[in-house]
Amino acid sequence: MLTDPAHPSRTLIELSDLDGDDELVQRYGAALRRIVNWAQDYLCNPHPELGRKGPVCPYAQTALDRGTFYLAVCPGEPTAGEMARTLDGYRDWFLRLVAPPGVSQQFRTILVLFPDLPDERAAAVIDAAQQELKSDYVAAGLMIGEFYPGPPPKAGLWNPDFLPLGSPVPLLAIRQMVASDFPFLREAPEHVRAYLERFGDRPPAPLRDAIAAARQSPGGY
Repeated sequence: MLTDPAHPSRTLIELSDLDGDDELVQRYGAALRRIVNWAQDYLCNPHPELGRKGPVCPYAQTALDRGTFYLAVCPGEPTAGEMARTLDGYRDWFLRLVAPPGVSQQFRTILVLFPDLPDERAAAVIDAAQQELKSDYVAAGLMIGEFYPGPPPKAGLWNPDFLPLGSPVPLLAIRQMVASDFPFLREAPEHVRAYLERFGDRPPAPLRDAIAAARQSPGGY
């Protein structure tokens, strides 16, 4: 288990900790294992409705294998504002984390679970917190994703009828921004600018036309 040097009450649970006797793990072990199983069975595998080849998440298997798949638990039923303040701390810690030698930063992720949050409240609270957090995360070169039972009404990139963000436990996921993230950022000028600062000189071939159109739009990104 990792402890944030800047905030000792903030911890990250590693897969090896799930067999330990930490109080938090003992209390929320069932929820933590449900998410690990979901990651292994869903994120790491192809899906018939995904609309492309390969696993649902191209990075999850390596993160699990290399020890950069971190879990955190936020007990209780936070409001969207309380949730956002909690995730501010994890954003700052994520930026300080160092990946193991030979492991790219894009394979590092933190999943912050809200296992006490009732499913009927999860959508409204997590969606509101994600919207509040997104701009600061994007400005830092990070992505923050919302997952909960339902699933969230956001379509996949390759199949508009596929809703890929359902999870068995409500959570917010933190990861590094990657070059293929442009479609998630194109609606907000400040998000487009943050993306172009990092990837504007090396856009993925399938996104070049969309990025060129964004550059030519009013505002001149």
